[in-house]
Amino acid sequence: MRIALVTGASRGIGAAIASNLTSLGCKVLMPSRAELDLASDQSVESYLANLNQPVDILINDAGINRVATFENIQNGDVKDILQINLLAPFRLTQFLVPQMKVRNYGRIVNISSMWSVVSRGGRTSYSMSKSAINAMTRSLAVELAPFNVLINAVAPGYVMTDLTLQNNSPIEIEKISQSIPIQRLAEPQEIASVVAFLCSEQNTYLTGQTIVVDGGYTCL
Repeated sequence: MRIALVTGASRGIGAAIASNLTSLGCKVLMPSRAELDLASDQSVESYLANLNQPVDILINDAGINRVATFENIQNGDVKDILQINLLAPFRLTQFLVPQMKVRNYGRIVNISSMWSVVSRGGRTSYSMSKSAINAMTRSLAVELAPFNVLINAVAPGYVMTDLTLQNNSPIEIEKISQSIPIQRLAEPQEIASVVAFLCSEQNTYLTGQTIVVDGGYTCL
């Protein structure tokens, strides 16, 4: 049985990913924020120190986005975004990779964003963090390929999550839908299905890629 670690698995895309991996027969570790607070280096190190089982699959899903125009970005917000979206996933990956290399097997998926490929106002810090996670994915793919450790990034577009519904009115959701060639937002399960393939035994060759799942939005 493969063991998967999924951050941000309590809701949205992360919850759908965890459910899919369970369906594939994986044992899924879904640490709560109390167990693993990605904003805290101490929490990350404590969690890893107490992780007493090998991890075959790592999904770095948890992330934050604080929208602000460039002149109004607070230094603390930049640090928080980079810590949670980039540095914590870096550390989790760095800790788990040596075990994967010894076992000659590993699958890592970093959840990026279409805002790493295109952007819009107020997304500077977030786009920085997600572009960096794409670069980390490419670099590690080269290093880890000889050990059968495959790493990819999945970059969702607009997704119909609870957070999206909280932050947008029905009229705004409709306007967003009209801006997408497929004319609707993605469901979390549609993103999770792509992740599930990348983590499955069917994926034997795909590595180092950033797969944009956005209904064609970035093609415009």
